[in-house]
Amino acid sequence: MRLRLVVLLFCLSILSLKSQVDSLLPDLQDNAQQLAEDFLQNTDSEGSFDFNTLFEGLEAYLDRPLNLNKASELELREMGLLSDIQILELINYRATAGDLIAIYELQAIPSFDLQTIRNLVPYVSVSGGLDDYQISLGKMLREGKNELYLRWSKVLEEQKGFSALEPGETAQRYLGDPNQYYVRFKHSASNRLSYGFTAEKDRGEEFFSGSNKNGFDFYSAHFFLKDYSKNIKAIALGDFAVSFGQGLILFSGFGYGKSAFALNVKRNSRTLRQYSSVNESNFMRGAGATIAFGSHLEATAFASYIKRDGNLAEPDTSEVDAIFLSVTSLDSDGLHRTSSEIADEKAIGQFTTGGSLKWQARQGHIAFNALYDQLDVTLQRTPAPYNRFYFNGDHLLNLSVDYSYIFQNYNFFGETARSENGSIATINGLLIGLDKKIDMALLFRHFPRDYQALNATPFAETSGARNETGFYMGIGIYPSRNWIISAYYDIWRHPWLRFGVDAPSMGQEYRVRLTYFIKRKMETYLEVRNQVREENVDRFEEKTNFLLPTQAFQARLHLSYQVSKALELRSRIDYGFADNPINNRQDGIAFYQDILYKPLGTPFSFSTRFAIFDTDGFQVRFYAYENGLLYTPSIPAYYNRGTRFYFNLRYRGFRDLTLEARIAQTYWKNEESIGSSLEEIEGPVRTQVSAQVKYQF
Repeated sequence: MRLRLVVLLFCLSILSLKSQVDSLLPDLQDNAQQLAEDFLQNTDSEGSFDFNTLFEGLEAYLDRPLNLNKASELELREMGLLSDIQILELINYRATAGDLIAIYELQAIPSFDLQTIRNLVPYVSVSGGLDDYQISLGKMLREGKNELYLRWSKVLEEQKGFSALEPGETAQRYLGDPNQYYVRFKHSASNRLSYGFTAEKDRGEEFFSGSNKNGFDFYSAHFFLKDYSKNIKAIALGDFAVSFGQGLILFSGFGYGKSAFALNVKRNSRTLRQYSSVNESNFMRGAGATIAFGSHLEATAFASYIKRDGNLAEPDTSEVDAIFLSVTSLDSDGLHRTSSEIADEKAIGQFTTGGSLKWQARQGHIAFNALYDQLDVTLQRTPAPYNRFYFNGDHLLNLSVDYSYIFQNYNFFGETARSENGSIATINGLLIGLDKKIDMALLFRHFPRDYQALNATPFAETSGARNETGFYMGIGIYPSRNWIISAYYDIWRHPWLRFGVDAPSMGQEYRVRLTYFIKRKMETYLEVRNQVREENVDRFEEKTNFLLPTQAFQARLHLSYQVSKALELRSRIDYGFADNPINNRQDGIAFYQDILYKPLGTPFSFSTRFAIFDTDGFQVRFYAYENGLLYTPSIPAYYNRGTRFYFNLRYRGFRDLTLEARIAQTYWKNEESIGSSLEEIEGPVRTQVSAQVKYQF
C-alpha cells in the first residue's frame, strides 16, 4: 500500500490532467483515423465513415464515467481508447494490486503512457459505476438527452449520371437528383438506453417520387436497453447489431484488420448492440435479448427478417418442374439510383436467428454460438472457378465456440466454427506482456476453401473467412518515455483460386512504425510498409494471365504539432511504389498540410488542408483521413497528378446548436475527367459541398 501511495503522489506531481482536458469528443479520433485509413487500404477502396455510431457509447461516459475498478474486459474494449495489451495489463494490475486509488495510478501500468491516460480521463472514474440499477425505465425515457442531426451534401460539377441522354441513346441515368440528405434522431439515457431513427437518401436516388414515394431511400429505427438489471443485460428492438466471438460466423461491428496498432488483433464486442448507422446490409431487424443467470452465465437469443438487395436471375424454363427464382449475388452498397439498381432492391428476404450461451469469470469466458440463415430466394452464383466452393442454396447453419482466458501476462483467445457442409475454420491468438517495455501479439488463422458463412468478418488478409491460412506476429516496444516502436509481420497462403487470381497464391507483409512524442505538444512518426502478394499479371504477347509476385511499398513521415491551445498543425509526406517482374514500376509521392484552429472564447473554429500528389496511377495511392462534418470524415485515395483542398467551418454560437459547412475539391492535372461510369465528370475538377446541423435538447 505504501508503494502505491508513493506512485500516486509522484503521478499527481507531474500531471494536472483534469484541468487540462478539453473533453472535445470530435477531436478524440486519432486511433479511429488510422484504423479507417488502414481498413480502406486493405480493401482497395475509398469511402467515408459514420463516427456517430463509433463514438456514441464513449460520449455517454462524459455524463456517467466508467468505473475502472468494476469495468469488464468487454466494457474497456468498447471504449475504443485502449489496446488489447493495455486492457490485459489493467485487468492483471487490478487482480494483483487491488482497486485503483485514483485514475493517475494508471501510470504504474507499463503500457499506459501519458497520452493514453489523458484520453481516458474525461470518460472514466475509480468509484461509482454502471452497476447502479435503481433508475427506472420511465425515468430514462423522460430525462435522457436528445440529439438531432440534419445533413446535406452535393457534388457541384455535373456527373454523367445526371446528364441528359443524347438523341437515340439508351444508356441508363440516375433517376433522382444530385442531393444527398441525412436525418438522425437519438434519445439516450446514460449509457443504458437508446432509441431513435435514421433516414438517408444517397445522391441520384429518388426522393418522395418513383421508387421512394415515402421519402428517403433508407430508414432505420432502434430501441436498445443495456444493463437494466442484474438479470436483464440487453434488450434490442427494431434494428440492432450482433457479433459472436472473433467473427467466424457473424460480426456486425467495424471489422478492422491489420493496422498501425500492431497489437490490436483481438475482436470482442457485446453480443447485442444498438444500430443507427446508414450501412444498409450489415445489421439485423427484429428483436433480441441477453439474460444473465447468476454471476457467471448469460444467454442471448435473437430473430431477424430483412429484405436484401440481390441480382435476380431469369427463371429456369428448361423443364416445367424446374421453374424457380434465384439470385446470383447479394448486394451490399445500398445504392438505388438507376432502374437496374432499383430492380435489385429488396429482391431477397433473409430470416436470421441465433443465440449464444456464455460462461464468464474474472479470468475469461467460453461461449457456444449458433446462427441460422434462411433465404426466401435461392442463391445461385454465376459459376466460375474461383467461387466453386462458395455457398449456394437457401439455408445455412453455422456453429462456433469462442474463448478468452487470462493467465498472468498472457491472454489466450480464439474461435472455432463449423459450417453446414462440415468444414471447420479456426482462429487463435495470444497477447503477451513480455516485459515492462515489450508486448507481443500472435495470431494463427485457418479458413478452408469450402468454409461457408454469410456474415463472417474475422481478422484476415481477405474477406469472407475462406480460402486462407496465415500467421501474424505483432510487437510493441517502449524504449523510453517518449518513444514507441510498433511492428508486425504477416504471412499467408490461399490454397484455392480467388477473384482475379487464377491459381493458388501466397503473400507476406511487414510494417514498422517509430513514434516520438512530447506530451500535449508534438507527435511524429516514421513508418515503412511493404507487401508482396501473388496476383494475375497480363503479358501482352500471351492470351493467358500469369501469377507473379507484386510488390507494394509505402513510406510515411507524419508530424503533428500543437502550436498553442487554439492552433494545431499537421504535416505528412508519403512515398510509394508498385512493381512486378514484368510491368513497369509505378512510383508516387504525396504531401499535405493541415491547419486546425479552435480559438478560445469564440464560437467559430475551422480546419483546412492542402494536398499535392503525383503518382503513376491507382496502383500507387495514399489514403488520408480528412476531417469532415462532425463525426463524418472521409478517407479518399490520393493518386494520379493533382491537388486536393478542403475547408471545414464550425459555429457554436447558440446553446445546444452546432452549425457546420464544408467544401472539398480535387484537381487532376493529367486527366481530362474524374471518376468513371455514371460518376464521371467531364473535366479535371470535382467539388463537393456539405452542411450539417446538430441540435441537442
